[in-house]
Amino acid sequence: METLTSAGHSLYFESNLDALKTLLESNKYSKIFILADEHTSEICLPVFQSMMDDFADFDLIETSAGEENKNIDFCIGIWKTLLDFEADRKSLMINLGGGVITDMGGFIASTYKRGIDFVNVPTTLLSQVDASVGGKTGIDIDNVKNMVGTFTLPQMVFIETEFLKTLPQRELLSGFAEMIKHGLIYDKTYYEKLKTTDYLTPSAEDIYRSVAIKNEVVTIDPHEKNLRKILNFGHTIGHAVESYSLVNDENPLTHGEAIAIGFVCEAALSIKNSGLTKEELKDISDYILSLYPKYHIKKESFETLLELMQSDKKNEDGNILFSLLETTGKCTYNCRVSTADIFSSLDYYNSL
Repeated sequence: METLTSAGHSLYFESNLDALKTLLESNKYSKIFILADEHTSEICLPVFQSMMDDFADFDLIETSAGEENKNIDFCIGIWKTLLDFEADRKSLMINLGGGVITDMGGFIASTYKRGIDFVNVPTTLLSQVDASVGGKTGIDIDNVKNMVGTFTLPQMVFIETEFLKTLPQRELLSGFAEMIKHGLIYDKTYYEKLKTTDYLTPSAEDIYRSVAIKNEVVTIDPHEKNLRKILNFGHTIGHAVESYSLVNDENPLTHGEAIAIGFVCEAALSIKNSGLTKEELKDISDYILSLYPKYHIKKESFETLLELMQSDKKNEDGNILFSLLETTGKCTYNCRVSTADIFSSLDYYNSL
C-alpha cells in the first residue's frame, strides 16, 4: 500500500480501504453518511461495501448525476436531509463518486454546522487524478464552474483502481486529459510516456505519478496564490467551452473533452505570450486530436465564451489571467492575453 501525505491528510493507493476501517474504529462517529449519485450508488456502492466487508452502518444520500446538478439547490436539499437524519458535528460524510460528488460533498460537509469530517472515495479517473488532491470544494453558480467553495481538507482520500473497471470509455478519456495536463505543465518525460499509454488501461503507477505531481504543487501553494495556478493550464478556455456546451449542446462535452480543447487553444496562446515553439504546439495539437473528438467552436459563440472567461475566479482587476506553457513540461502563470489573441486561438483550434 502506497501513501502520499498532502497538507496534513493522507491519500491511500490500492489500500482496500483498510485505513478507513481504522478511522471509523478510532473516531466513534455518531452517524455515517455516504453521498453518491444514482449511478455510483448502483455500480460503485456494492464495490465499496465489498471492500468494507459491511464494516459500518451508514445512511445513503443519493443525488442526481451530472455537472448541471452541482449547484446550491441540490446542496440545500442535502443539508435538509442531514438535518432530517439528525446529523450532528460528530457525523462523517463519505463522498463516493466522481468530481461532482467530491466537490459538492466536500462543500456540503465543510459548511454543515460549520464543518463535519468527510472522506473522499473518488470513483472516476478524473476525480482520482484531479479532484482527489488539494482540498478544493465547490459548486457552480449560473453555469460558472466552482464559483462558491472552500479550501477544506478531507480526513482521507482513497484511490482504488478497482472502481475504474466500472467506467465507460468516454469517462476514462475525460480523466486521461488531466493526466496529460500534469505532464505538459510539470514533467515532459511523463508526458512522453503517456503518449505511448492506452487511456483505457492507465496503470496504477501513472495514476500515482499524476497525483504526486498535483500534490507537490498544492503542498507548495495550498491556497492558489502562485505556483498552484499552473494547474489551470487549459482550463480558462476549457471551462468556458464546457459551460457553453452544457447549456447549448444536446450531448454536452465532458470536462476532459473541453479542457483538451483548452490545451490546444492555450498552447497556441503560449507561442506569442510565453515562448512555446511552433513544433511543440504541433506536437500537442496532433496528440490531442488523435485522442479527442473534434468540436466546432461556433464563431457566434466567441463573445459568450469571452464573457464566461471574464467570470473566471482566477482573474484579477478585471484581467483574464492564463497559465501558459514556456516549453513542454514547464508552465508559467498570471499571463495577460489580448482578446484578439484569445479569438485567434479559437480560430486556430477550428482550423485543425
